[in-house]
Amino acid sequence: MSLLQDALEFVRLFPEATVCGLVMAVVCAAFGVLVVLRRIVFVSIALSEAATLGLAWALVRHFPPLAGSALVSAAVVVLLALSSRRSRLPQDVLLGAIFLLASSASVLLVSQSGFGLEEVKAMLYGDLVVCGRQDRQALVLTGLPALAALLLFLRPTFLAFFDREAAQVMGIRCWFWEWLFFVLLGTVVSGAAKSGGALLVFCDLVVVPAAALLLTRRLWPALLTAMALGVATTGAGLVVAYRADLPCNPTLIGVACLTLAALVVARGLWGGMRALLYRTSGKGPV
Repeated sequence: MSLLQDALEFVRLFPEATVCGLVMAVVCAAFGVLVVLRRIVFVSIALSEAATLGLAWALVRHFPPLAGSALVSAAVVVLLALSSRRSRLPQDVLLGAIFLLASSASVLLVSQSGFGLEEVKAMLYGDLVVCGRQDRQALVLTGLPALAALLLFLRPTFLAFFDREAAQVMGIRCWFWEWLFFVLLGTVVSGAAKSGGALLVFCDLVVVPAAALLLTRRLWPALLTAMALGVATTGAGLVVAYRADLPCNPTLIGVACLTLAALVVARGLWGGMRALLYRTSGKGPV
């Protein structure tokens, strides 16, 4: 079968997985551009693990998974907001502690739950193939409004992050827009945690935007490029996983990482060629 036929067959067999994967890729990639530019990658992985902990807690205690992920993610956002002003330790220390606590607590919770191995793996690492209607609704109802809010308030958020002096002159309350961004980010991660798992969410938040930022440094082009790359790598990963009968989420992560690696190599080769041409043209030092 051709690639196009395989893609159409996958969409027919797994429509919910297709929608969940594409929505997650677009939304997380857009938020990830600011995450990478702001150099708060640790925040995204800490939130991803916190959302996984909330998911495990909800499933063990038998209440809605989205509620558990949202509650734990919200608690982490509040803790980060309070610690940023009062803690004597670097924030990375707190984020590392949150990551370790959430990771270990998730395993401890499910170890006493009576779930089987496959259920535990799907709970902790996600599996797009088994996404259902509720997973799609959770992603759409949390991710798309959060993306709309990010794009609508992109200018004050960007100024609050990267040009605080100009923001203060313009009367922009930096603390509010920073807090709002982290709340929206926590909402996105909570909605994506069950279907995507911590690893795929982290990949969409960091790897895909990093690849886009290798192609352009301007904000709006970077956002559009990141969302397009997210769709492309997700679609390619789903087709590869279907054709080769591979686990879905690890395949998506592998495709995204290989894309980033290829862009890094291509950019390095292009930079080397430009430097060589510059020197041989007699315009630079020998």
